[in-house]
Amino acid sequence: MRTLNDYFLTGTIDDVSTAFTSRVAVPDGGRVIKIITVLGGTIATADAGITAKINGTAITGGTITVAYSGSAAGDVDSCEPTAANTCSEDDYIGIATDGASTNTHSLHYTIIIRR
Repeated sequence: MRTLNDYFLTGTIDDVSTAFTSRVAVPDGGRVIKIITVLGGTIATADAGITAKINGTAITGGTITVAYSGSAAGDVDSCEPTAANTCSEDDYIGIATDGASTNTHSLHYTIIIRR
């Protein structure tokens, strides 16, 4: 259950199989406590590695592996960062894919920040 101190940032990577970083602005400071992704379709060849960063600095525990084996639209993956996860107002959070997989499908993400 979420508290009233949690808020959510969302974004999309249009093609999880092409190396790219999506960035969202942080409107209020806090700690990133969870990142959740949902895959738009089947990927192949290799897993897609997802990495989260605050202002370009890696978040400890902020990585997700989107498995290609058995992948399908609607697959949900998540991580719960453990350190280097504090952000301030007017920071940005980047969610990057390594582009290792194949097939063009979106990856939607939600970042949960606790004030």
